[in-house]
Amino acid sequence: MSVQKEVKIHPYLYNNEWKSSDTGNTVQIISPDDGSVVGEVPAMSQDEVNRAVDKTADVQENWAATDGHERSGLLHKWAEELEKMTDEIGEMIHLEVGKTLSASKSEVKRTAQLIRHTAEEGLRTHGSFIQGDAFPGASKQTKAMVQKVPHGVVLAISPFNYPVNLAASKIAPALITGNTVVFKPATQGAISGLLMIKALVNAGLPEGVVNVVTGRGSVIGDLIVTHPKVNMITFTGGTATGQHIAKKASMIPVVLELGGKDPAIVLEDADLVKAAKEIVSGSLSYSGQRCTAIKRVMVIDKVADELVENIKANITKLKVGKSTEEVDITPMIDQKSADYVISLIDDAVEKGATIVTKGIVDGNLLGPTLLDNVTEDMRIAWEEQFGPVLPIMRVSNELEAIDLEKRNEYGLQASIFTKNLEGAFIIADRLDVGTVQVNGKTSRGPDHFPFLGVKNSGQGVQGIGRSIDSMLRDKVLVLNL
Repeated sequence: MSVQKEVKIHPYLYNNEWKSSDTGNTVQIISPDDGSVVGEVPAMSQDEVNRAVDKTADVQENWAATDGHERSGLLHKWAEELEKMTDEIGEMIHLEVGKTLSASKSEVKRTAQLIRHTAEEGLRTHGSFIQGDAFPGASKQTKAMVQKVPHGVVLAISPFNYPVNLAASKIAPALITGNTVVFKPATQGAISGLLMIKALVNAGLPEGVVNVVTGRGSVIGDLIVTHPKVNMITFTGGTATGQHIAKKASMIPVVLELGGKDPAIVLEDADLVKAAKEIVSGSLSYSGQRCTAIKRVMVIDKVADELVENIKANITKLKVGKSTEEVDITPMIDQKSADYVISLIDDAVEKGATIVTKGIVDGNLLGPTLLDNVTEDMRIAWEEQFGPVLPIMRVSNELEAIDLEKRNEYGLQASIFTKNLEGAFIIADRLDVGTVQVNGKTSRGPDHFPFLGVKNSGQGVQGIGRSIDSMLRDKVLVLNL
């Protein structure tokens, strides 16, 4: 007789105490690999969420009053504790979101580096001093001291695909600047987020400075983003959810990192071998489940055949399987996401796209599919697939590629492959995106570079320095001598 494995319920954090919900309700976390239950997290009630926000607000002034070097010291200890838990947290990321174990552990190590850099960069924040006589009619006797002060309570909402790194990239800048944090992890990835916070508690987190809320968005989502004691929101996730949050948040500052339809523009003089390698890596790592993944290729007709063959050669080398097998392409986060990708492929094929390589379909495990001759009337030319399918759009010149990009609703990143750097600058100037990569794949990092999206890809700027800036506001003291 088989023995049923006991499923662990992972408590949420309130005032440095690990608690179960008074409701007794939980949310199951399902493994993308095999559909097994990885664990459960509390489905908190609205009263419990209100209590968490209230406590975080109550301690904010005391936290802001601590010396900057003390807050920096906490972050350095957090990084140390996180590294001690690399195996434990890496294993949980692997189980929850279907990343390979090596990629999962790498995320934890990268996060520790991000926290350390934030701890140092946050100490360099300073205000300014302004003389009144720079403006006609005023005198030197009027002076302004411009201080940088925290917003107050920051609501940090993270996505499933980088449940530790993208959570810490919000929490660490908030803490170093004197804000307190209410952390709402994505449901898929919530346990990893809770373990990350466990490392912060082990580092000496003062009571109430970070509280965690878990549960169903339908129950607590609108409540928390409209809570009167939340002073700033930083969110990474889908565009529709981000737009909803922005409308609900109304008057408070919001930083949003949303979807993308990042193009790779390949010109005639490009190094096609390098371009193909970068495009395959940029589009298919973590099965394309990244906002910064290359999601369509615009290639000049004259070199399209050669590029497609090079891309095909790279794709055929990729291994497909469960994340436990340390392969290149792992199962998608859930069946609904896989079905959506399949619908985009089917629509493209029905409308005349050519299948160059066809990936396997085994539930939510999709092998990589390469589509050639994709045209504007196909959904995959415009919709964000967030999965392992790469559409090739053939264009006659760079102006056509620029036009395609500008008519796209997203504006996160773009890649340009060419040996003509002057030409790359000219094209880059005309692209309506947050970041342009020249001869490299679209990518979020390094973590201290500014990271942003325009149009429906986001609002505000992230990256360690910019994230720190976003967590502060000006407060002016005018001296009339």
